[in-house]
Amino acid sequence: MSYISERPVERITLPVLQRWSQEGRRIVMTTAYDAVTARIADPIVDVILVGDSVGNVCLGLDNTLPVSMAMMNHHLDAVARTKPRALLVADMPFLSFHLGVEETIRNAGGFLQRGADAVKLEGGAKRVQMIRALVDCEIPVMGHLGLTPQSVNIMGGFKVQGRKADDALCLLDDAQRLQEAGCFALVLEGIPAELAARATESLSIPTIGIGAGASCSGQVLVFHDVLGLTEGHRPKFVRAYSTGFQLLQDALAHWAADVRNGAFPASEESYGLPEGLNDAITNWTPFNSN
Repeated sequence: MSYISERPVERITLPVLQRWSQEGRRIVMTTAYDAVTARIADPIVDVILVGDSVGNVCLGLDNTLPVSMAMMNHHLDAVARTKPRALLVADMPFLSFHLGVEETIRNAGGFLQRGADAVKLEGGAKRVQMIRALVDCEIPVMGHLGLTPQSVNIMGGFKVQGRKADDALCLLDDAQRLQEAGCFALVLEGIPAELAARATESLSIPTIGIGAGASCSGQVLVFHDVLGLTEGHRPKFVRAYSTGFQLLQDALAHWAADVRNGAFPASEESYGLPEGLNDAITNWTPFNSN
């Protein structure tokens, strides 16, 4: 059964996304870090995120902190070249929006110049000044609350947030502040489902959950997690819809075996000589340099 036909053909813009949210239509978002994954995802999802999660998913890093603007620009360029129908959002990496309004605007504006439709940045009340400055410059901003991976050291690891009363109330307040600052949507990550539901019902902008239960306006998962392309431990909130890592490894092993036993390449994967050239090659003798 194919699910691709369910995806609308219209270009997904911010007004389209806002209309869907008002109609109660759930938003689907996934990551893409290159042209191949973007082309796979685009006919299916509503939002493509070029996430700083590229650091730990694709680049072998332990977390997102070492990811730079140069890295993000490289991956955004690859995805933007596919000209996706989905809304294209680029993650603001660590230190790209912390050092002042001018640098924040320059970094985020550069993303839009490279083809992004919007940017995403992590954090609550402390980020309001930056968010307002970006929105004033006509740069759409998606917020991100809860388990914010760039705060991994403060949080003491990738742990569920909002389990204490003060933390839960702070998150609800921050959600209101980010909406008032002009965010068009919020990612809610790694928080109790009931807290995410309360935040969602309190807002007029959509929420996109990841490890935040089923009551959000939509859901996001990393492309590689959905397709089972990652090894080892998976977070509780991940559901893999394929055993992609094993399937691809098996296919590569099959090809390697065919190479070793002479079954690849066969005649259908080989080129033939033009007529009359075979005799010339057969009669050729090596050049004698002496």
